[in-house]
Amino acid sequence: MKNKWEIMWPVTVAMAVLISCNIPFSAGGSSDVEMSTSAALTVQAVLDAESAATPLASPTRNIGTATTAPATPTFTQPMASVGDVTNCRSGPGKNYERVTQILPTDPVKIVGFFPPNYWVVSTKDGECWLSGEFTTPSGSFSAIPTVTAPPTPLGGAPEQPTLAKENGWTFYCYFPGKADITISWNDKADNETGYKILRNGEVVAELPVDSTFFGETIDLTPGQSVEYIIRAYNTAGETDSSPVKITCP
Repeated sequence: MKNKWEIMWPVTVAMAVLISCNIPFSAGGSSDVEMSTSAALTVQAVLDAESAATPLASPTRNIGTATTAPATPTFTQPMASVGDVTNCRSGPGKNYERVTQILPTDPVKIVGFFPPNYWVVSTKDGECWLSGEFTTPSGSFSAIPTVTAPPTPLGGAPEQPTLAKENGWTFYCYFPGKADITISWNDKADNETGYKILRNGEVVAELPVDSTFFGETIDLTPGQSVEYIIRAYNTAGETDSSPVKITCP
């Protein structure tokens, strides 16, 4: 596009020629004023046309810096695996009916937790409860709900525990009046809630299901005796082992 001065120059020259050669001058000078005004208007018109023909520069658009959204935490489905074939029951304990068995080769999805140590899992046979004692969990647990135990099924009292052998206990007495006691028994029940250890008729310990051993150190002077009983219990009742009587010589 031509420069505005390239356009104005010939116009200015032409106007000068007209003023000097073709237009008569009057004594009063009015023709000079009119011609000067006409020439100025013509030049201004040319300038206005040039400005209209020149495109305006586009405004610069301010583009902000893109922000990166925070990363979304990943969630891994919680799963439960077992090291051996394990019973999965309708509730937290052997007094609940067995729903299915979990194989070491078949991890199952965790859908709930029952304190202190039971997982509710989903299987092809329905939901059931796995003891944490035999379970290795994996995955994200933050969203796993805590559940309550179902009512204990009706049934009889657990089978009576029996001593592991004819003399299913050991003891060691030593000075000054101390004794180390150990007792072993057979877990013959499949519906117990747990075991209680009674010493001289008073409960001194409570053990979970499937327990078969108890040991402690007590004060026992020479000639003094102590008696232990192993008690299996559930909501239907309780059964006691034969008493274990120990006397330090």
